[in-house]
Amino acid sequence: MAKKLGRLYSAALTGIDAKIIEVEADINVGLHSFNIVGLGDRSLNEAKERVNSALKNSGIKPPNRENRKITINLAPADIKKTGSHYDLAIALGYLLATKQIRNFEWADKIFLGELALDGRLRPISGALNIAEKAARDGFKYLFLPRENANEAAAIVGINVIAVQDLRETIAILEGITNQEPTQFNEGGEQHFENAADFSEIKGQENAKRALTIAAAGQHNILLFGPPGVGKTFLSHALAGIMPRLTTPEAIETTKIWSAAGLSPDGLIRERPFRAPHHTASITALIGGGPDPRPGEISLAHHGILFLDELPEFQRNALEALRQPLEAGVVHLARTKQSVTFPAKFILAVAMNPCPCGFYGDAERECKCSAYEIIKYQKKISGPLLDRIDLQVKVGRVAIEALQNVHTDERGESVAIQARVARARAAQNQRYAKLNAELSSREAQDATKIDPSARAFLGTLSAGQLSPRGYYRLIKVARTIADLEEKEMVSSEHLAEAFSYRLKEIF
Repeated sequence: MAKKLGRLYSAALTGIDAKIIEVEADINVGLHSFNIVGLGDRSLNEAKERVNSALKNSGIKPPNRENRKITINLAPADIKKTGSHYDLAIALGYLLATKQIRNFEWADKIFLGELALDGRLRPISGALNIAEKAARDGFKYLFLPRENANEAAAIVGINVIAVQDLRETIAILEGITNQEPTQFNEGGEQHFENAADFSEIKGQENAKRALTIAAAGQHNILLFGPPGVGKTFLSHALAGIMPRLTTPEAIETTKIWSAAGLSPDGLIRERPFRAPHHTASITALIGGGPDPRPGEISLAHHGILFLDELPEFQRNALEALRQPLEAGVVHLARTKQSVTFPAKFILAVAMNPCPCGFYGDAERECKCSAYEIIKYQKKISGPLLDRIDLQVKVGRVAIEALQNVHTDERGESVAIQARVARARAAQNQRYAKLNAELSSREAQDATKIDPSARAFLGTLSAGQLSPRGYYRLIKVARTIADLEEKEMVSSEHLAEAFSYRLKEIF
């Protein structure tokens, strides 16, 4: 008696990494039953009903009309399977096992897609991640919903077959119709439509200079001052001077967004700008959950994470930022699995100096008591502040300066963006990483200091800088020298870098 067994491949997501899953369908003698085994979650268990209805409404004999024992196994069984994207593979495996579809070469193909009750395929999460894994493991074809096709086609080395529904998939596999692989469509050029141009910012030259340094070296920045002086506006303008994502950066960023269920149509080319509300939980910021998903710090990978009204965020959420700011990744350990998400971003934060916002303001009187001011300031810990390279006070701008508007000046951000790109290119040529990402030893080796700079460093005391602060100081100075296209770091560069690291910022 011939074996009634169907076998093909699908894939699972663990964090942002994909794993190949073998889907086996077995038909055996016995009363009707339809079981899915292999450590699946509830949405996978519900696939039985979706597959039944999709097959029936596609004119195919479904499992619930088969007086046999049907077993679907997803292997390896020790990997947790979550999501609904196994539906297509389960349906095709059943059809192979019951010989309702002509045999086809399945060993070089991966099948993904959630089935609607009428047989249509709904889009999935993680298409780019799975396409990359499939190409790396030598698979030739990836069948998935049309909505995910362009995203997956960004990966070279895999033929992406876009399908609309179950019937079309069967027709392609049986050779009735021919479907050409999807060609990747890059799309248009990058435009920072939501970012303010630097020419729109009147005054605040010191803050604009600090933002340029932050963008050039991937340095974290704090803007503090009274309400209404432009801290939030300045932070949004930072996005407009960030250079275009390189292709490897774009693929890595898109993988994170795709794993989070935010699949774009193609690659993300703008650097992400994430601005969560201050009520965001630690899980929302860092990532996690029963099925670990990327948090805001990972969605901001290669871009900017902006936290407005910094002291209003939960203390434990802010403290959880400390390790990712140093390592550039976040490790999430759970009982049944551990995942690692990339998290290299510029942390841009804005805050008032006190609850009313006018402490130290020459124009407005502060209404807060000394206790309230101290309590407010202590919401931001010293270790977190020590990880912020640039701490800039944003003051008021004279009314005369605000009235001085010249519309023909637009485009200042484009010129600054070009300078930032040149500075980043110099850093990547030096160590294949940006200055803020350098280790202590790399920072020492990369920073050629002239005698005047060494003399300046000799004037600093241990009480003014922690060892971490010292290395961050020379990294910022190195970035300032890169912006000026100078090989040597001078005392002027160090002095400017030190001016952004004040012992008391209020």
